[in-house]
Amino acid sequence: MRIGLTGGIGSGKSTVAAMLVARGAKLVDTDAIARSIAEPGGAAVRALVTEFGPSILTPEGGMDRARMRELVFSDVQAKKRLEGILHPLIGAECEHQAASAEPGQLVVFDVPLLVESKRWRAIVDRVLVIDASEQTQLERVIARSGWAPDAVRAVISQQAHRTLRRAAADAVIYNEGLGLAELSAHVEGLWERWTVASAR
Repeated sequence: MRIGLTGGIGSGKSTVAAMLVARGAKLVDTDAIARSIAEPGGAAVRALVTEFGPSILTPEGGMDRARMRELVFSDVQAKKRLEGILHPLIGAECEHQAASAEPGQLVVFDVPLLVESKRWRAIVDRVLVIDASEQTQLERVIARSGWAPDAVRAVISQQAHRTLRRAAADAVIYNEGLGLAELSAHVEGLWERWTVASAR
């Protein structure tokens, strides 16, 4: 079974991903793939330079993520051009990694923009959304990353609204005020349900 895991920034999605891996899932992390293909020597670097020019590179030769983030937040067309380069490469690597799963192993695709990209609904069997209020998202990201509040709000505004994510979900974990033990209990319940379904 293929599970699409998504949630807004600061929702706790990565924590849930780790809990699923601890239970035996195969994780395919699209953010990690996106970072790796844009690092020095990565598969996307040449196309990025052709499209945006050498100014988007770090001195080491990888994509300057902060510079690119500023560009795509201020220019919708730049965002589409970036996605046109990255998404096919990410998709190919996702399938490559998923193919290495053991027979019967649940495959979890960690996809921050699952709802926005549209294509994922046809690729996964279930969608799990980790949800939290925008205020909680804001506080978590500031505490974790030290970003300015406006920078966090800019990211949230670029992501699908919580209502849209929940509407696309087969299951939702409302990660608001939960301790790790409570969160783990929710994950365990879904794990038991989905592993039984996968075994049929």
